Amino acid sequence: MPKPLNLRYVIFLACTAALGGLLFGFDVAIITGAGPFLTRHFALSDISLGWAFSSLLFGCVLGSFAAGRLTDRLGRKRMLVWVAVLFALTSVATAVAPSFTLFICARFVGGIAVGGVSLLSPMYVSEVSPPSIRGRMGTFYQMSIVTGILISYCCNYLLRNTGDANWRWMFLTGAVPSLLFLVLISLAPETPRFLVRIGKTREAFDLLERIENDETARKEIAAITEALKETRPALENLMRPGVRRALIASACLAILIHVSGINTIIDYAPAIFISAGWKVDAALVSTFLVGVINVLSTLVAFWVIDRYGRKPLYITGSLGMTLALAGLLAAVLAGHFHGALVLVLILLYLAFFSSCVGPVFWTLVPEIFPSDVRGAAMTVPVLLQWVANAVVVLLFPYAFHVIGKAVTLGFLALMALTQAWFTWRFVPETKNKPLEEIEQYWVARKANPVRPSA
Repeated sequence: MPKPLNLRYVIFLACTAALGGLLFGFDVAIITGAGPFLTRHFALSDISLGWAFSSLLFGCVLGSFAAGRLTDRLGRKRMLVWVAVLFALTSVATAVAPSFTLFICARFVGGIAVGGVSLLSPMYVSEVSPPSIRGRMGTFYQMSIVTGILISYCCNYLLRNTGDANWRWMFLTGAVPSLLFLVLISLAPETPRFLVRIGKTREAFDLLERIENDETARKEIAAITEALKETRPALENLMRPGVRRALIASACLAILIHVSGINTIIDYAPAIFISAGWKVDAALVSTFLVGVINVLSTLVAFWVIDRYGRKPLYITGSLGMTLALAGLLAAVLAGHFHGALVLVLILLYLAFFSSCVGPVFWTLVPEIFPSDVRGAAMTVPVLLQWVANAVVVLLFPYAFHVIGKAVTLGFLALMALTQAWFTWRFVPETKNKPLEEIEQYWVARKANPVRPSA
């Protein structure tokens, strides 16, 4: 009788790598509560505030590009160790920055770590998880992101009355989870696929055998070895039909996930609540509710992603986000953009995103690429999602306050609806499919390009 799956060990590996997501969420969201105090301390305009928020995201562009270039050479684990070190150093540097220019520089460098982990952590989780539970393991990454966001909101609220340097203490707290991540990832193994890639097949087999059993490990090693046999120049690999179509689909998803508004809600929640008539303390408390809904909704994804599949969840979540944004637009047009109504609609938007779209994106994107090009191919969607994120976050204060709430919210709603349509039309279902088989879907689309994906 085959040995049962070593679920406890898989969960340990997935949670260890997913801690990178906690740092991702923390670093992205810690500025949310610090924003009003930064604005006062440095006398920031709307555009300067946009730079304060988006400087980290522009760093993410560089980080994701560098990680994609280096991970197939240095390995997933070694890159994650360096990312953990960078997280800790930049948390301290941001906290002690004596000027706005140095603050921006520290945030930009911190973004390199966030961008790197956004590519590396999902890839690590995908490569150590058996197909039958890969979706659930992937949700640990999204759960870590929203947990990091919630922790940052709690830190913002608890440290709000610690004096003029309160925002410095907020950023400094990021050093603690960074050091925890560094310790745990140092104890974790390299992924089986990278071990086979560098000729350490015996180590890869031992790891796979520990995760599942001897028979499954042999099959996995054979499949990985076969997938890695064909060597072509990197650009030629990315341009072959089965990869090129996956790249285009992942690129569109990466842009749509941010132009439909998620990080404007996460980053600017206090500013939105203040514009709806809330006081600063009440806005920070409401932001805490945003974090709680994020976490609870992501728990839902853990139970449904491997039951109902990636595609139905992505479509459902996108349509729910569209409805919530349309509700906010209607509130603006009717002159009722204030009070509890705004809070309820934002929480509804986040519930649909966190239970459906967020977890599926970070699970689906690593799944759709073949093993031999996954590191290089992942660079494209991860880099593009950071570019889209940075541009949206940079321009949102100006758009919201100068161009107008109605135009801004209407655009976000239209993008969320486009996301639902694109997913239905072009994205495959990857539930329970071995990573080495998914490429065949993209090759088959060439023969039947007009049929909606299954």
